[in-house]
Amino acid sequence: MADTVKATQTVIKKYANRRLYHTGTSTYVTLEDLATMVQNGEDFIVYDARTSDDITRSVLTQIIFEQENKAGAENLLPVAFLRQLIRFYGDSMRTMVPSFLEFSMANFAKDQDGLREKFSQSFGPAAFQNAIEQSVRTNMNFFGDAMKMFTGFAPPAGTQPAPPPAPAPYAGGELDDLKRQMLEMQQRLEALAKK
Repeated sequence: MADTVKATQTVIKKYANRRLYHTGTSTYVTLEDLATMVQNGEDFIVYDARTSDDITRSVLTQIIFEQENKAGAENLLPVAFLRQLIRFYGDSMRTMVPSFLEFSMANFAKDQDGLREKFSQSFGPAAFQNAIEQSVRTNMNFFGDAMKMFTGFAPPAGTQPAPPPAPAPYAGGELDDLKRQMLEMQQRLEALAKK
């Protein structure tokens, strides 16, 4: 266990009674505490105290579940996205999903501060929210198109293809970079499909 932990990672142990123990501070923590650690950029790894298995993924999934179910909270994950994600389990193209999601989230995280500042200054918070929603819709449409290209399957019966995204209210540098990166990814996917 200790040899797989990076020097910058905090070790959290989960006990049979479902309690989480922060080994750095020698205190018990909650899922909410772990969510705050993630939001603050603190890297941690969670081990099952009995088996020493790495259970970080399941604990992070629990945090997302808790955040999505908070009363009055705005949901981050659209139902259509969750359904599509579930469809990828067992699909032959599932190995592409983690890479695509990591790529998309890394680019989004890299550009979000600059986008937030520019939109707030130029158009106000509502325009920023609309641009983010547009970016997410574009990414999801692109991803769906890429999956259809590889699998050749049509959308499930009773579903309609998503309408084309509305043009972004701002076409500044960061958005142009994101569009360029998405176009490059689409070209790579098309080249892979031709092989």
